[in-house]
Amino acid sequence: MKQKLSSIITQLQVNPLLYFFPLLLIYYELTLETAVYGTFTVTARTLLMALFSIAYGCVFYLVSTLLKNKTVNRIIGFALTLLPTVPYLVEYFVYQQFKIFYDLNTMTGGAADVLKEFTEEIKLLVFTPTGLAFVGFMFLPAILFLGYTHSAVSTKPATSTPRLIAALGAVVSYGLALVLILNSVAFGPVYSEEYNFQSAVSDFGLMTGLRLDVKNNYFGSSESFEAMNPDDSMEDIVELTPVTYDFNEMDIDFAALAETATGQVKTLHEYVASLRPSRQNEYTGLFAGKNLIIISAEAFTEEVIDPVLTPTLYRLANKGIQFTDYYQPSSAGTTGGEYQNVFSFLPTAGGKSFKMTADQLNYFTMGSQLDRLGYYGKAFHNNWFEYYDRHLTHVNLGYSDGFMGMWNGMEEFVTDCWPQSDLEMIAGTLPTYIDKQPFNIYYMSVSGHSNYSRSGNSMTKKNWDRVAHLEYSDVVKGYYAANLELEDALTHLVAELEAYGIADDTVICISTDHFPYGLHDGNSANNTAYLEELYGQPVTDRLVRDHNRLILWSGCLEDMDPIIVDTPTSSLDIIPTLSNLFGTEFDSRLFPGRDVFSNAEALMFTLNYDWKTDKGSYNASTGKFTPAEGVEIPEEYYDDYIKRIKSTVRNKVTYCRGVLETDYFRVLFENWPAPEPIYQYQVVEMTKISETDDSSIPTDNDTSNLN
Repeated sequence: MKQKLSSIITQLQVNPLLYFFPLLLIYYELTLETAVYGTFTVTARTLLMALFSIAYGCVFYLVSTLLKNKTVNRIIGFALTLLPTVPYLVEYFVYQQFKIFYDLNTMTGGAADVLKEFTEEIKLLVFTPTGLAFVGFMFLPAILFLGYTHSAVSTKPATSTPRLIAALGAVVSYGLALVLILNSVAFGPVYSEEYNFQSAVSDFGLMTGLRLDVKNNYFGSSESFEAMNPDDSMEDIVELTPVTYDFNEMDIDFAALAETATGQVKTLHEYVASLRPSRQNEYTGLFAGKNLIIISAEAFTEEVIDPVLTPTLYRLANKGIQFTDYYQPSSAGTTGGEYQNVFSFLPTAGGKSFKMTADQLNYFTMGSQLDRLGYYGKAFHNNWFEYYDRHLTHVNLGYSDGFMGMWNGMEEFVTDCWPQSDLEMIAGTLPTYIDKQPFNIYYMSVSGHSNYSRSGNSMTKKNWDRVAHLEYSDVVKGYYAANLELEDALTHLVAELEAYGIADDTVICISTDHFPYGLHDGNSANNTAYLEELYGQPVTDRLVRDHNRLILWSGCLEDMDPIIVDTPTSSLDIIPTLSNLFGTEFDSRLFPGRDVFSNAEALMFTLNYDWKTDKGSYNASTGKFTPAEGVEIPEEYYDDYIKRIKSTVRNKVTYCRGVLETDYFRVLFENWPAPEPIYQYQVVEMTKISETDDSSIPTDNDTSNLN
């Protein structure tokens, strides 16, 4: 027995790669975590990451000792050492730039555009002391591998004993990780029904996050919905609205459709059939027949709104409908946030989500809804028109006159610089549609894009003198300066609408695409020092990070009593709310969000399965529910309430995925009769009733309005 044990120890001593590969993957994970978050703390997540890394490392060892040819094995081992550095390097620099990890869909859907557009910024990230240090740390194991395998000891053929130990090590460590996960309230859902890439990487490590992403994207994920049995006293539709209001629903028998459908479409029909529509209300049709301008504002945030620095934004936010608890969940960068604004659905396919709509029936975009009523419509962007395939997607949003960006028409109005001017875009394009009444316009802005240095941002440089006196760091001042271009664009827009006498007949809706992820500090513990400086508070979780402000204004609102929406709202509520306000034909059951003026329960939720209601907020990373201040849920309902909302959120995410994957609205509406175009637009002769006051837009050196 002693001799056999001695033999095993000897064999293990001459096979150091059995230890090398598990330690290698643990090393990669810890290096990424430390580099991204600026610190390393041993937690339960560390144990799970280590167990998975040991399992993968044992498999690597088995693969690298498959053959009897030592040279070939050495090449395989070197490849297994070097190749994993690729995703770690890519995700590190992606996180440095965008403050999220890119899942496979986002990587494959937008990587080429990002490389083309942000080559210089990526170079700057790589060729910094921290960037070069990370690259060096990633390549160090490959150098050590070559050194080890040059020795006589490490190149001796592996016997069955270390290979058996490796196989057992893989099974035991992987099995133990699964046992711990499936018995955890916090980790279990992320691994299964609440899987999302960001949380998976954070909880289990990058290798496991990628493995789960491959599994869910290429080998199918759950398409089923959870049965809902809420307590009667905690229903998700609160019947406080007078019964004189009709429901926002269409004449569709979803239960009957489900009887003849199959697969994922059948489950979608059944799910929608199980929902109750919300009611119309006193604000239904308030904006019927009015012009509409929707703006997805690049990296905009609530903190920019200031009565002195940005008086027009302040006016629109405070004299329009006031959304005081609004969020824009960040999930797939700009294209993900734009998807949420335009469709009011979560981008469940990451960076590919918007691109998947290029050949779908986008029935409920405001472009499509108002086009059916006879509006003139057009979409605009002041950056390259093919970026993120917008030349394919944005011509399919329902706008009657298509899409214009740089190099397919916008260059006539906008200077070719980086980033381009929102003021030039709006001032240049406004005359092309203002006489086509009623009009329906969409803008994707770019002036607020990072980075925020005077050398790297033309808008920061242009407006620097207007922010130089502010008591912020140069980076935050640069951010404010870049956003002043949006302020100036809106100042010009509102002035022109008023000069032509159509401000009361025009609605402006503004939502950001994502939080200002360009406000990072590579030397801080969590890379959010500048963001915390802007926010004036620590960024403790995703809800704090993603808080924002929705602007919904019309001149007609300024003479009305203030309309305040203080319940949790998000970009998923934009389209159903606008649909109700414009009095269009829609079915409230077909949106994951809600008309904020309806009797539907307020619910903000994200792809990370975080959520917030008027009763409190839930952090999926910690599994903790925090009641809202002053709110008490009866003890007998507390656990049931949390369980019900979690199940509701899972169903809504599944629904978002199903609608995108099946082109669900084509299934429903491809042969649906079009309504009568009651607002058929006409070209009218426009005459100014007053002179436009452009004095409120400062020149490069004008700081008179910032005293």
